[in-house]
Amino acid sequence: MKLLVVQHDHVSPLGRIAERFTDHGYDLVHHTVVPADRFDTPGVTTEFPDFTAFDAVLAMGAPWSTYDHALIGSWVRPEMEQLRRADAAGVPVLGICFGGQLLAAAHGGSVARSPRPEIGWTDLRTDDEAVVPAGPWFEWHYDRWTLPPGAVEVARNDAASQAFVLRRNLALQFHPELTPAMLDGWLAQGAAATLNLDVEALVARTRHESERATRQAHALVDGFVRQRYLAATASR
Repeated sequence: MKLLVVQHDHVSPLGRIAERFTDHGYDLVHHTVVPADRFDTPGVTTEFPDFTAFDAVLAMGAPWSTYDHALIGSWVRPEMEQLRRADAAGVPVLGICFGGQLLAAAHGGSVARSPRPEIGWTDLRTDDEAVVPAGPWFEWHYDRWTLPPGAVEVARNDAASQAFVLRRNLALQFHPELTPAMLDGWLAQGAAATLNLDVEALVARTRHESERATRQAHALVDGFVRQRYLAATASR
């Protein structure tokens, strides 16, 4: 089985999510959208692989906004079209943070600036622990979605919708892939420069949560794989 991984930038690696997909027998095919030397000028042109040629797709996070077409429209529009084609073909898609927001926008929802950003470890209310365990999960986002038509919200908190299912798509607002090393990379990139964060406390909490977060992330991937298998079985 082949999993297409769409990495939108060089500082958003797969972490715990990749290792669990590998455990399930997936061969990972990577497509990086914005290379490191274009991070500050991300309006690149990229030739996406055909999403329908894969058994599943994983759309990762990014520091940009899905609706900022003046900045990244050169590839956001084509990627959303690929997501619609994958959906029509029954290819399961897991979207993380920016990737989840792309799923919302591609399928008729919307994405806009949130009244307040969410950064750090956050508890969620979930309707189905088999799909989205309750957490806490790591958050780092400034935008939030409205649900697309037909989507079923499965997790939320007071700040934003946190997960929805739409046919064989699962959108997440949080970051199950995050590891301590990944957070170090985000911070080194200057992600916290304009925020009033207690960086030491955030790093310490992330290290403290590491073992539990690995189990939670693996359980989430297990649920996604199980969900797509059952959907595939029911369609035959």
